[in-house]
Amino acid sequence: MKRFLFAAALALTPLSGASAASDMPSAAPAAEGMSAEKLQAMSTAIKAGQFQKVTSVLVARHGKLVFEAYYDEGRPDGGAEARRNTRSVTKTVTAMLAGAAIARGAIPSVDAPIKPYLKGRPPAAAPDPRKNKVTVEDLMTMSSIAECDDDNQFSRGNEERMYLIEDWVGFYLDLPVRGFPDWAPKPADAPYGRSFSYCTAGVTTLGAVVQGAVGKPLPAFARETLFGPLGIEGERWQVSPLGLAQGGGGLGLRSRDLLKLGQLYLDGGKWNGEQVLPAAFVAAATAPHANARPDTDYGYLIWLQTFSGHKAWAMSGTGGNKVVIVPDLGIVAVITTVNFDVRQPHAISERLLTEHILAAVTP
Repeated sequence: MKRFLFAAALALTPLSGASAASDMPSAAPAAEGMSAEKLQAMSTAIKAGQFQKVTSVLVARHGKLVFEAYYDEGRPDGGAEARRNTRSVTKTVTAMLAGAAIARGAIPSVDAPIKPYLKGRPPAAAPDPRKNKVTVEDLMTMSSIAECDDDNQFSRGNEERMYLIEDWVGFYLDLPVRGFPDWAPKPADAPYGRSFSYCTAGVTTLGAVVQGAVGKPLPAFARETLFGPLGIEGERWQVSPLGLAQGGGGLGLRSRDLLKLGQLYLDGGKWNGEQVLPAAFVAAATAPHANARPDTDYGYLIWLQTFSGHKAWAMSGTGGNKVVIVPDLGIVAVITTVNFDVRQPHAISERLLTEHILAAVTP
């Protein structure tokens, strides 16, 4: 790709007309080519516990909300107004904010090195001139040179180690350079020229980079450029011991807010006719830049998967929390859960998506 530069209620919630809370028009499922009966069967299966602890499901098609249900209504932290901690779904939001910073010229391009935006920091514990070349795109594609792997408990950069110290950005900057033994593909030998390694600390640092580039706290920039235009209110950021908003996870948003973010990508960065994010950035963000698994590529902090034969973009967080965009079907699906202590929670949510949501599309 060319480089780019640019300056439930347990019963279903009734759907009719435009929803003031979601700013998204609603429609009966049949009007948008979906089976109400199959969606209702999904809801019945969720209530029966077939998908463990799902807390909400929302589905939009062709820009219209066709299904909305909450399965934790009545709990103090449940229902439509609950701010869902969807964990690493936050990472895609941080990529969006990096795109907004580039659009405003605060960062010249995805190729910009991150070091100039992290001024005033103490020298790294493991200095290496190669670290000075780490770019915004390296962090957005989980392919920087840092030895950082959240999927490996022995990794020096494992996320859980980061939370033990107060300076999370310093944690990332102090990591040694990653090594590539014979059994690990080097970047030059990997698809797209990048070796993927899932690293929350790098995304935390990306948030600090955006903050340094725009000259204001990350939450304020998010409100100005993303949440304000989308009508998202009451967001809840997690912060580090030093007060940095955590771009790597834990952002609290309503399920309807998550639906808006998915719809924003589906519509090429537009919301209610306004170009909130550049279309060029959205196109680049949802293109493959690294290979995460044999069957899964990775864009700019978003997973590129295939479900039931349809290519999809997935914002994904621990517990099987997901915002899935299926472009060729015009579908955005939000699945929130508290399946944090069950086996293969992502597989559970993906089964819900394929066996019920996508299966509800009518010929």
